[in-house]
Amino acid sequence: MPLRFLVTGGAGFIGSAVVRKLIGETEHDVCVVDKLTYAGNLASLGSVAGSDRYRFERADIGDGERMKAIFADFQPDIVMHLAAESHVDRSIDGPSAFIETNVVGTFALLQETLRHFRTLPDERQARFRFHHISTDEVFGSLGADGFFREDTAYQPKSPYSASKAASDHLVRAWHHTYRLPVVMTNCSNNYGPYHFPEKLIPLMIINAIEGKPLPIYGNGLNVRDWLYVDDHADALLTVATVGKLGESYNIGGHNEKTNVEVVQAICAILDELRPDPKGPRERLITYVTDRPGHDARYAIDAGKIGRELGWRPKDTFATGLRRTVIWYLSNPKWWGDIRSSVYRGERLGEA
Repeated sequence: MPLRFLVTGGAGFIGSAVVRKLIGETEHDVCVVDKLTYAGNLASLGSVAGSDRYRFERADIGDGERMKAIFADFQPDIVMHLAAESHVDRSIDGPSAFIETNVVGTFALLQETLRHFRTLPDERQARFRFHHISTDEVFGSLGADGFFREDTAYQPKSPYSASKAASDHLVRAWHHTYRLPVVMTNCSNNYGPYHFPEKLIPLMIINAIEGKPLPIYGNGLNVRDWLYVDDHADALLTVATVGKLGESYNIGGHNEKTNVEVVQAICAILDELRPDPKGPRERLITYVTDRPGHDARYAIDAGKIGRELGWRPKDTFATGLRRTVIWYLSNPKWWGDIRSSVYRGERLGEA
């Protein structure tokens, strides 16, 4: 049966991937709610904007009256909450926006969601879900061994991860106290098309295309588990529709790489696809002062979602990264518009 999905942050990187999948591969209706801050981009939804199952509302999740009106009009069956400030470096420079959106905004959204849920008849309450999308960064930093599991203790280390940890706790509290039907996910680092170029992979791709320096923090040995965004979108729809209420699921790509390995891989693909007459692009790598409090390693144990819901990533890091590089080579207008306006590739988060 077609459902009605309200997707907050649907013009962002992960949110737009979810919306494209919902419109392109299902019969569900979608309402995107996005404030359109610097990282929200309607161009990322251009391929689905003409669908009669798609609508867009420019709104702040913290605006209770506006959200109340959207809930009343659209009547969602599933709320997928992706709206968030998400860049660690920006949280170091300006933490207040992260508290306002990720904590206060999530609280306001939970209140309106609960109010809407309580107005529904029994049969609609039975299928209603609030899906909160979070990050593995709430768990802190790992050593050389081990993995984050759903029962790993929270130890956030940055203003960003602390704000997401707070939002996770709020969602759990609204489930246990008010019986709001929720599911939760914590994911590893995403990459792929339409990724705002302040993050490592798109920034390195674009800088390498333009022949600019490729700055790597510290010694480049910080490790992340990389997840292709379309695989993540597939996992999110799986959890949103068949995940067990009250449960949390870790989503990872099984692709641990050091930052320098990631940048070297980008250079190798670009050297193959678009050789630089000046020589291999690894010559552009430069090591810069590390980010304050830079977590050493993140790694996800995604066994639970595989065992219980049957999800596994389709892309390896090699296949996903190649597809990503090709997309950026093929879509210079998308990222060029960003580079000429809201973000020009400058260093953030030096504190």
